[in-house]
Amino acid sequence: MKKIQKPVVAVLMGSERDYEVMGEAVQVLNEFGVENEVRIISAHRTPEECRRFAQNAGKRGIKVLIAGAGRAAHLAGVVASWTTLPVIGVPLDAGLFGLDALLATVQMPAGVPVATMAIGRSGAINAALLAVAILALNNPQLARKLTEYRERQRREVRRKSSAKGG
Repeated sequence: MKKIQKPVVAVLMGSERDYEVMGEAVQVLNEFGVENEVRIISAHRTPEECRRFAQNAGKRGIKVLIAGAGRAAHLAGVVASWTTLPVIGVPLDAGLFGLDALLATVQMPAGVPVATMAIGRSGAINAALLAVAILALNNPQLARKLTEYRERQRREVRRKSSAKGG
């Protein structure tokens, strides 16, 4: 029987439709065996729930928060304002090609840091990989998995290059 672990990463999103992209982060975390939870929390529509979640995340064992949002994209910044845990923001394309979300996520005031990823799918994947790297600082097994993942990427690039005659 599999031992039930507490989640150490929370993947947050402003609406259910954001899961189409943010599910990529969940998939990466699952591939690395990182326990995670997914929550739909809106900085605008459920501000009190957002505050409570951020303030209590560390007490529940969460180590890293990944927040994906489009348009005004305040979710990552609001969450970061209520916790000292690392927050990784993923801007989503809900209009203006995601540039509005990128600017809203990356322009945090001094003292409220949010690590900001690329817009969309690549950002969600990289957010999960950054969360893994953060957790790997204190987890040798996870560090080994991350090293192996990077080596697989290198081999794949070399294989594709060789296949193209490069």
